[in-house]
Amino acid sequence: MRYLRCLFGISWLLLWCGAVASPKDTPAKVVRIQDISTVEGIRENSLIGYGMVVGLNNSGDRQQTLFPAQTLVNILRKMGIQVSGTLTSMQVRNIAAVFITATLPPFSSPGTRIDVNVASIGDAKSLEGGILLLSPLYGPDGQTYATAQGPVVLGGYTAGTRTNLVQVNHPTSGRVPGGGLVERDTSVDLSKLNQLALLLRDYNFATSQNVADAINSRFGKFCARALDGRRIEIRLQDTSREEVSRALAEIEDLTVVVEEPARVVVNERTGTIVMGQNVRLGACSVLHGNLAIEISTQFQVSQPEPMSQGQTTVVPQTTVRAKESLANRMELREGATVQELIGGLQGIGATARDIVAILEAIKAAGALQAELEVI
Repeated sequence: MRYLRCLFGISWLLLWCGAVASPKDTPAKVVRIQDISTVEGIRENSLIGYGMVVGLNNSGDRQQTLFPAQTLVNILRKMGIQVSGTLTSMQVRNIAAVFITATLPPFSSPGTRIDVNVASIGDAKSLEGGILLLSPLYGPDGQTYATAQGPVVLGGYTAGTRTNLVQVNHPTSGRVPGGGLVERDTSVDLSKLNQLALLLRDYNFATSQNVADAINSRFGKFCARALDGRRIEIRLQDTSREEVSRALAEIEDLTVVVEEPARVVVNERTGTIVMGQNVRLGACSVLHGNLAIEISTQFQVSQPEPMSQGQTTVVPQTTVRAKESLANRMELREGATVQELIGGLQGIGATARDIVAILEAIKAAGALQAELEVI
């Protein structure tokens, strides 16, 4: 009797776990509109510039890099200091030429602080302890939108000499927190927008229609329409700047049901595999085995007999060995889940790279009902 009770309890637990893990009973994913979309025309902009980092401890650009010396001469001339001699005769090891990159956020006004990144473009060893001199940052149109200056913060370091060197991360690139200062107004005038458009980050026709329905339920019928799987147009009654901003705040706070695509992402370089919950497999049978071929070459020296006219020669001896293990078999039923696939592959001793090849073969056989993306 105790055995039957235990067996009944285990069966009830398995049934309960299966009900919870069943994809049909899994609740739909509900997210806010602002988490899955952006407003057309309101975006970030990339900035780039060229500058110089000074104050390095003999770890800057060397003599063979000429443009840092040219930059230093130009800076000194602007300050009224004349430098005599040629560039090749200058021995300055505490400076480094860098490229500066930054991202200009939407609605940036003059005086807004932004973070900037610097990266060495010469042969400097490290930017540790350096200070970025005042440098302009340009947009794609060639106009100056911000300036950058400040101490450089690194995420790595180097220590030791050439023969005994310890390096952590990349000491030739760093960051200047709050080192960028916006000089030009790039904000968008919302009062001139009589029609808005939302762009989904990931195209999906069902999600696009759900967003349009949520907006129409809040602001009235025929206010929004889904043009395709990414774009949703919104008509505004009042186009004043305050009302547009209020409408966008209410729209972004609405929640919708997101239809997640069935996708498998594979990174063959690292052997990383990421599979979504909605991935389903068709009925298939997988045979997996290993064939190892080893080719070894040994060189033997052939010596001639004494008092003979022969010569000493090197004779290569090549040996080929082939070892093939038995093929392991795994069967998957119709509608198998990701957990069953991974469990079965691990059960036959497949490694991460083996799983990548097996997934590609399953996709080619038509048994993987998901998009296979290889990065």
